Amino acid sequence: MDKVNRNEKIAVNAGILKSIFEYVIDNSSVDRYTNNSTEVRSVYLNDLLTEKKISKYRLAKESGIPQTTIADICSRKARIEKCSADTIYKISKALGVSMESLIEQEIESDAPQRKRPSFEVFKSNVCHLVKEKGDIDFMIDTLTTDEVRALYDRKWYAEAFYLLAMVDYLSRENHVSLCTKYDDIRTQKLQKIIYPAGVVLLDMAAKTNKHCRECMKSAIPEFLHFNIVESEVRNVY
Repeated sequence: MDKVNRNEKIAVNAGILKSIFEYVIDNSSVDRYTNNSTEVRSVYLNDLLTEKKISKYRLAKESGIPQTTIADICSRKARIEKCSADTIYKISKALGVSMESLIEQEIESDAPQRKRPSFEVFKSNVCHLVKEKGDIDFMIDTLTTDEVRALYDRKWYAEAFYLLAMVDYLSRENHVSLCTKYDDIRTQKLQKIIYPAGVVLLDMAAKTNKHCRECMKSAIPEFLHFNIVESEVRNVY
């Protein structure tokens, strides 16, 4: 094989491998985000103002807190957990949230972001948890901790979709109604179909797409709904 053809083959294989682990969301509201696990999270007060459609000026007027103080908190020049109790009380009251949540959410937004494992490792861990806990206990624990929403808010979309697909699949298997609080997430999907890494590598070695086609035929509907091809969730060791 000459050097040019060898480099071309390496480039093609690298592109295929990259596609396995590159997740793009097919929705304009979240498409602007990348999957960088070290993203800087915004100040929680900014998120609240955006959510409630309240300007810093309006918050200052309604809370009686100087606009400069509000601006300093929003820009991290001042830390809300270090403000006086009176200031925190007035801001939380104006926004209709508890003082505790205002402080806790801000501290959490500053915490070091959890290291993101590979998607294949994540899938394996989820499947092992299902086996260890059993379907019902796994569903109860997942829904109680709201891990689906936590992953989604962290912008780990493939993981959020996979976990929700697992919950939906187990719900069908056990004749349990779907949890409706994730209906907004169910309207979205990955733009590119993700196949199991092992299946893709087999096709690369055989220079075919036979294994991916076969895997697609046996794909579990709940996972395929999010463009994730998954057929083996029980056979884990």
